[in-house]
Amino acid sequence: MAGVETIILLSSVYVAGIVVFGSIEDCQKILGPLLPSASLVAVTIMLSLVSMGLYHFHQRFYYREAVVRLMVGLFAGSAALAIIFYAFPSLALTREVASISLGYSLVFLLLARLYFVRTVDENAFRHRTVVFGAGERAASVSDLRRRADRRGFKVVGRVAAAGDKVLDKSGLIELDGRSIADVATEAEADEIVVAMDNRRGNLPIRDLLDAKLRGIQVIDILEFLERETGKIRIDIVNPGWLIFGTGFRSSRYSKSYKRLIDIFVSGLLLSLALPIMLLIIIAIKIEDGFSAPILYRQLRVGRNNKPFNVVKFRSMRVDAEADGQAVWAQKNDSRVTRVGACLRKSRLDEIPQVLNVLRGQMSLVGPRPERPEFVEGLRESVPYYAERHTVKPGITGWAQLRYSYGASEDDAAEKLQYDLYYVKNQNIVLDIMIILQTVEVVLWGKGAR
Repeated sequence: MAGVETIILLSSVYVAGIVVFGSIEDCQKILGPLLPSASLVAVTIMLSLVSMGLYHFHQRFYYREAVVRLMVGLFAGSAALAIIFYAFPSLALTREVASISLGYSLVFLLLARLYFVRTVDENAFRHRTVVFGAGERAASVSDLRRRADRRGFKVVGRVAAAGDKVLDKSGLIELDGRSIADVATEAEADEIVVAMDNRRGNLPIRDLLDAKLRGIQVIDILEFLERETGKIRIDIVNPGWLIFGTGFRSSRYSKSYKRLIDIFVSGLLLSLALPIMLLIIIAIKIEDGFSAPILYRQLRVGRNNKPFNVVKFRSMRVDAEADGQAVWAQKNDSRVTRVGACLRKSRLDEIPQVLNVLRGQMSLVGPRPERPEFVEGLRESVPYYAERHTVKPGITGWAQLRYSYGASEDDAAEKLQYDLYYVKNQNIVLDIMIILQTVEVVLWGKGAR
């Protein structure tokens, strides 16, 4: 889908040039080469559409909502292009060319979305999967019941493995003297997911190797669930997988580029947000009085368990924790002020945290920093919780995008699975995607409390 829409955006500039000037040659005589401008239009608009959540693999919304997001994305991308063209006149398009290009893009992007929704068989893009196992670990595949969670695969066979306590006998394929490789071949499977409960002495190494040599991918259940859900299941993970698996690497180079991005983007955000910050300060003072504090400082746990004070715009009453006891924030929390409710809904209360980023205490992207009072208990009750503190906490993060606001230990355990996914797979591309998708969270008010 993204490839098709990129082609539409690229071609829009050329089509507009032909409409206005009669031919590409005549257009280029006046505007110069069109490829740089067309590429800039495509990249800028695509980044804007990504920030609207239109390419989120697990996103679930109807065509009407997709249309709204598409139109908002085009408007935001066009505004960004106007600024870029003003700064770099050599790349600028004429008003007529830009208008026709925008109209062309809108019409054909909407038609492309409609075509894909109505005619493209989504099974064509799924992995055909054979699950080798029928016990507790294999049940984790059956637990993915939502359509959005099963977009990447289609189970075409289930085979019980030796040593498993079979939980669900429905639809099981009997081997009848065949190997797992034969079953997968007959089912035209793309992959075999090894989901055995007890591998010791029961793993058919020769048969699985035979399947791999036939071109059928063989993957572990943990790797499969990580790919499909975007999280690491702490209930079935083991230390060996964490130690010997890919990921969980942080080089000097990656730390350096991450710090450079943090400083650049934070400085840019701070300068752009100054007018908004002034309005927020005025609103807080009007509601709570001239002497009321504007900022709220709270002790949080940072990288390597180092404590620091996070800075936010105050969104709760001054006496929210008058008894000194730490309390999880709840939905419709009565301690939140009227201004604070608006700030939390729009995430504007987080703006002062860019100061924490500039100080090096936080990063733009990372796990949400938690309070020491909660961390102490979570380390004891939630496996692998300490591992999330091997990276800097962030203003936004993978868990913040994928899961609603945490208000209990159960929520913390669920979010940890997404945090571990980020710690394992962190890279510049993932960071940029998270930053762009955070725009979607802010615009559509997801998960705020």
